[in-house]
This record gives sequence, C-alpha cells and structure tokens, in this order.
Amino acid sequence: MCYEHIGGKLGQLLAITFAEKGWIAKKNPADKHFYITEIGLTEFGKLGIDLSEIKLEDF
Repeated sequence: MCYEHIGGKLGQLLAITFAEKGWIAKKNPADKHFYITEIGLTEFGKLGIDLSEIKLEDF
C-alpha cells in the first residue's frame, strides 16, 4: 500500500477497518489482493456503493 500521501493513508485505514469488520478478506495472508465477503456485499450496499461492476470471488 502507498503511505506517502493522504489518499494512501486514508486508503490504508479504510482497508484495515473493512478487513477488521469482515467486509473484505484474503484467502491467504500472503495474498496481495482482497475479496469482498458476503458481509461486505451487504454492508457496502447499505452505504449505497454499487458493486455490480466488480468481479466477486466465490465465498
């Protein structure tokens, strides 16, 4: 993750928070990319975030 600017710091905090809440996860801790969990689908939807264009992994 990028830590050199406000966007990077904000993005880092959001990623950490979403992971702690179980909205996103990694299949393996060494993986670079997260996937959106079933809980995440529900919670992001409540925030009005349209995830229809995002390729979702199998849960």
